[in-house]
Amino acid sequence: MPDHRVHRGPHPQDTELFAPAVWPRLQTATNELSWLLTRGYATPSAVKLVGDRHNLNQRQRVAVMRCACSDAAREHRCNRSVSPDAIIGKPLLIDGYNVLTSIEAALGDGVILRARDGCFRDMASMHGTYRRVEETVPAIELLGKFLSRFQPSFCRWLLDGPVGNSGRLREMIFQIGQREQWNWEVELASNPDAILRRRFYI
Repeated sequence: MPDHRVHRGPHPQDTELFAPAVWPRLQTATNELSWLLTRGYATPSAVKLVGDRHNLNQRQRVAVMRCACSDAAREHRCNRSVSPDAIIGKPLLIDGYNVLTSIEAALGDGVILRARDGCFRDMASMHGTYRRVEETVPAIELLGKFLSRFQPSFCRWLLDGPVGNSGRLREMIFQIGQREQWNWEVELASNPDAILRRRFYI
């Protein structure tokens, strides 16, 4: 079925699924899943156990899974985090799709989750193809203006080459960077995660 979305906004049921009254149940489920993961339980079976116990639907289970992590994973991620001031004068690699879709979702009033490790994650999903939405250009510009305050030596966006429309997005990001005179490079990579694990990035 063609994707006709014009916003990276909320799912039609999100108002009900993530209403404030539901937060305590989701938080408890996240804590319980994290407890299980810390003790070596496999993610699929642990998510099913917690989801069944709290009668969560599939979208709520995905949210809990994205927010939970083991104690060891949380400690490792927190130890690797840095403040924005740490990028001053240094090269910065950007996980393009992960960062961009989260900002798009936030601008489109989508659900943004604060995970146990302190990271913010969205509920957006791509199925092999990236689709530009109304928030795409504002999201790129917003990130660029934020990063320009900290003056990295240059920014390199990494986009998943196998994802459809990556070439078009690369050109869009590059043109916005040129227009604003931001020192940006945009690269299509077959495996951005492998590059990012070895480098300084957001």
